[in-house]
Amino acid sequence: MNTIEIADAAARLKSARRIMVIGCSGSGKSTLAQAISRRFDIPYISMDREFFWLPGWKMRARDEILRLMEQAVERPAWVIDGTSPRTMPVRLARADLVLWPRPPRRVSLAGIIKRRFRYAGKTRPDMAEGCPERLNWEFLRYVWAFEQKEVPRVEQVLMQFGSKIPVCVLKSYAENNELLALSARDH
Repeated sequence: MNTIEIADAAARLKSARRIMVIGCSGSGKSTLAQAISRRFDIPYISMDREFFWLPGWKMRARDEILRLMEQAVERPAWVIDGTSPRTMPVRLARADLVLWPRPPRRVSLAGIIKRRFRYAGKTRPDMAEGCPERLNWEFLRYVWAFEQKEVPRVEQVLMQFGSKIPVCVLKSYAENNELLALSARDH
């Protein structure tokens, strides 16, 4: 994995046109991706909204997900928010930069709980229509076990399919904000 520092990532953001923002639910990846999209006028794509979910929390068929994703990554510019190790190779094939918010799990858990209350009974802007915010034990377990279960798969895919692509790991919301502040200089 080609890990870079925050200052280097901020400098690269000024010329990057295809940016992947990956990480655990509640890590701040959607907030970061949307801020980058606005700052650099790059289209924002939420994987949950655009690829995965249909109304009523129905998952799209895998072949349809891949078809939609393959079309999206062909665009000249994008900020794609979402992890999904199985589909990462499609995005990595075109990505200029990977940003990986990776705060402690307690922070991600607090993030999903806060989000649940903020969007209670409503659909988040980065989620497919007809998928109101929900919080259940399965989702809590997913976030709790993300480092043990998902991170090894993410790292393996990054090494196998994106070894030359710079990856910036951000360990807190403060580091997410630092990246945005540094990228705003001289922009």
